[in-house]
Amino acid sequence: MHDLIAITPLGSDVARQDRVGALTLTEVPDWALASVAARPGQEDACHAALTAFLGATLPGPGHAVAGGAFGAFWTGPEQWMIEASYTGHQDLAGEVKAVVGKNASVTDQGDGWCRFDLVGEGLNAVLERLCNLDLSRMGSGSASRTAIEHMGCFVVFRSAGASVSVIGGRSAAGSLHHAILTAMRAVP
Repeated sequence: MHDLIAITPLGSDVARQDRVGALTLTEVPDWALASVAARPGQEDACHAALTAFLGATLPGPGHAVAGGAFGAFWTGPEQWMIEASYTGHQDLAGEVKAVVGKNASVTDQGDGWCRFDLVGEGLNAVLERLCNLDLSRMGSGSASRTAIEHMGCFVVFRSAGASVSVIGGRSAAGSLHHAILTAMRAVP
């Protein structure tokens, strides 16, 4: 039998953390992610089931919510990403599917994405160098899909001006990390 060892998206057994001035960039590997798409004609049942599961109302376009152990952000009409700590939720997609049943399609997304949390004073100046989001409109609980260095990413504003999560393709984790770190170093 093979003796496999879990590694982070950046290829280590320990999450990477970088500090530049007042900013901290942290790789977040202990994170589960599942996509949910309501099936046609089942939207109301899907909404009710997910709202009860999250402990919060499903977010609309451009928004994210956190409720108890789970969070969600909108990705398209009748579509969301559900997130939770990997510890205790290794089968997040299975948990969500058990709740929504035949009312939605659910897919495990955990191995397809990586997440970096950027925290600290001046993070908006970093984001201005990375993407074309209108940061004046992005408050706490905002979320948007954007391009960072030609990579499709989600940016979730946990606390406006103080904490964001940048979520990108796991296969491009090194490039995404490099882009964010370079922008951090460019901020005076």
